Amino acid sequence: MFRRKLSALDYHNPAGFNCRDETEFRNFIVWLEDQKIRHYKIEDRGNLRNIHSDDWPKSFEKYMKDVNCPFKIQERQETVDWLLGLAVRLEYGDNADKYKDSTPDGAKNTENTAKNAEPLINLDVNNPDFKAGVMALANLLQIQRHDDYLVMLKAIRILVQERLTQDAIAKASQSKEGLPVALEKHILGFDTGDAVINEAAQILRLLHIEELRELQTKINEAIVAVQAIIADPKTDHRLGKVGR
Repeated sequence: MFRRKLSALDYHNPAGFNCRDETEFRNFIVWLEDQKIRHYKIEDRGNLRNIHSDDWPKSFEKYMKDVNCPFKIQERQETVDWLLGLAVRLEYGDNADKYKDSTPDGAKNTENTAKNAEPLINLDVNNPDFKAGVMALANLLQIQRHDDYLVMLKAIRILVQERLTQDAIAKASQSKEGLPVALEKHILGFDTGDAVINEAAQILRLLHIEELRELQTKINEAIVAVQAIIADPKTDHRLGKVGR
């Protein structure tokens, strides 16, 4: 409920603040007055700072009247929210020059998202080498051709991200253990002009071959399963015999 305002005020625990906890609440009020609101002079804050005193509720009630808070002391959530609003207004007034030219976080995030969404926008898509490299990768990965080479490159990027991310690699490692592969022993068959892309293409080719093998294994298992259902009940495919 108070997280955004607490974060704006640099409170140390905006996500975990609990105004129903009496000790935490009293400490929070002292922090708010000392650091943000500063309605009292330092020498006049003694009663408010004495959070273990039995008279603290009276001191707080007086404080609420002094800052013109419209809520009663029993209305704790409303009081906290109002005091936070007051603190934010005062904080902005003290730092008006700092925030005057600032860009909202939403606008920054939107701008960053747009930039991240189009990391390929500055490429020269008319470069013959670029076209040749994209076409070679598309053929290798069996990606459908498109008149726009940039579209094909984006499709390649998505495929690489899905298969070579840390999560995908971790998932593959959990499923089975494999042997180290020396990429230099596997001929790619074409050269993109970039060593990193060449290596990625080699890895993708090996992954593709492995997937084909897994697919063939599953097809074989499916065929055996179907045969076990429709064949002679006396058929035992493990023995290679039909009947007794």
